[in-house]
Amino acid sequence: MSTVLSAPRPALTTLTEQERMFREAVRDFAVSEIAPRALAMDQAQQMDRSIVDPLFELGLMGVEIPESYGGTGADFFTSVLVVEELSKVDPSIGVLVDVQNTLVVNAILRWADEAQRSRWLPALATDTVGAYALSESGSGSDAFALTCRAVADGDDWLLRGQKMWITNGNEAGLFIVFATVDPEAGYKGITAFVVERGRPGFSVGKKEDKLGIRASSTTELVFDGVRIPSRNILGEVGKGYKVAIETLNEGRIGIGAQMLGLAQGALDHTVSYVQERKQFGRAIASFQGVQFQIAEMATDIEAARLLVYNAARLKDAGEPFLQQAAMAKLFASEVAQRVASRCIDLFGGNGFTTEFPVEKLYRDAKIGTIYEGTSNMQKQTIAKMLLK
Repeated sequence: MSTVLSAPRPALTTLTEQERMFREAVRDFAVSEIAPRALAMDQAQQMDRSIVDPLFELGLMGVEIPESYGGTGADFFTSVLVVEELSKVDPSIGVLVDVQNTLVVNAILRWADEAQRSRWLPALATDTVGAYALSESGSGSDAFALTCRAVADGDDWLLRGQKMWITNGNEAGLFIVFATVDPEAGYKGITAFVVERGRPGFSVGKKEDKLGIRASSTTELVFDGVRIPSRNILGEVGKGYKVAIETLNEGRIGIGAQMLGLAQGALDHTVSYVQERKQFGRAIASFQGVQFQIAEMATDIEAARLLVYNAARLKDAGEPFLQQAAMAKLFASEVAQRVASRCIDLFGGNGFTTEFPVEKLYRDAKIGTIYEGTSNMQKQTIAKMLLK
């Protein structure tokens, strides 16, 4: 047997010392600063800006942005660890950071030229939240059925239309907006534009009243003849579909990390609670039926973690990861729902109240099987990869 094949390989969940220290710093911040505000933000349906600013200061909003642009200069896997840790405490904060790193920053790093990187990356690393505007009222799973139009006007483009369900809509200062420049060309007419907040004709519309991740703003965007210079095109005219597809492939790993963190957070609360809650004169953790449920949840979560970490490691290694990303997102989102539901059962009546955090995590879990590709779309992707 060759030396390479016989050499022990580190477990997927093994972290470097630098990764471990970074994760612990994120965990400390989440527990001390986010946890005390999570319920109030959920009830107010509003992100607390006093939490957003430190996210920049800690380097969590520009994990993969090179240090030369003011970022942390870490890898994609590190951004996954960040999203996981934040989501253990509040998945609303987790998705804010996830969209920033795995969608917005990722797209600019991959598709922007040097002049564009120099304009946008320092802001995204230091004080500007980003948003990714693909979805419309008639384009969900059919992502490229876009009606938002961009019409050439000299060296500029005029943008007209609406976007729906845009995460970070209220907080963002920079938006990656997908519009069609040629409806007859189908997906080959899609183009990605970077739109700065405050341009005439651009407004943030209705904020959705949601079941879960309520502190995360999900809004409508309205474009009424917004003038966009050609230098704000990300990639090439007509290549927006490639920008969207390749970015979303990585974004799904981020959502997998969000759901993984949510599930782990719910289980952590429950493991503590079942050792305190007493029935028939003893802690319910002493009952075999409860122990079996804890064991099953922990096993599901560890399986989800291996899928998410594996997909992230493959991405960083430059290996194909499309199938693994779909599997990670599919499994982690379904695990999050199962675990959060079972945790409420183990809390009993208390689990149905807002006094305990599992109620919120249960509501937050539902979106995982819907956004950035429904579970059915992930299954379709996995099957196509296996059958081609």
